[in-house]
Amino acid sequence: MNNVAKRTAFGALLVLPLLDAATAEGAFKLSNCENISCSRDLKRGKLRISSCSSYAYLFNTNTSKYFRCDVSLAVVRDAKEVITVQTDGYCARKMRVFQSDSSYDLGFAETAPPSTNSFFGHGGFSAWAADTTHQKVRGCITIAAGPGGEVARCLDMTFK
Repeated sequence: MNNVAKRTAFGALLVLPLLDAATAEGAFKLSNCENISCSRDLKRGKLRISSCSSYAYLFNTNTSKYFRCDVSLAVVRDAKEVITVQTDGYCARKMRVFQSDSSYDLGFAETAPPSTNSFFGHGGFSAWAADTTHQKVRGCITIAAGPGGEVARCLDMTFK
């Protein structure tokens, strides 16, 4: 009998996270503005370095909280073989766009990689969120401000 109780308790512990995941299902949406940029470089000793990085946004459609997720891969090789492979990835929590819970939709954009066409280079992004139950849209812009961190502001859109 004791064995049955232990198995039942263990089974309940396995099911509880699944119930939480089921209630949260549909609350998160991955942005459709993923981007990837790659570069290649030659180092002394004829080593070649290839690296790529990408980002995406994960948006909570109920609370308007969002995360900016980055992933990167770097490969160092010589003329014959791959010497090292380095990967990195994380999601950083950003501000909540609206203060109250509702049903939200999203859109994101980032500045282009550094070039003659982009003044700020890679370091700014915009987040757009709309309340799908009311006519309400908010635009947020974040700019990397150097060692001091980021500057972010949101503005409610007016409808004319």
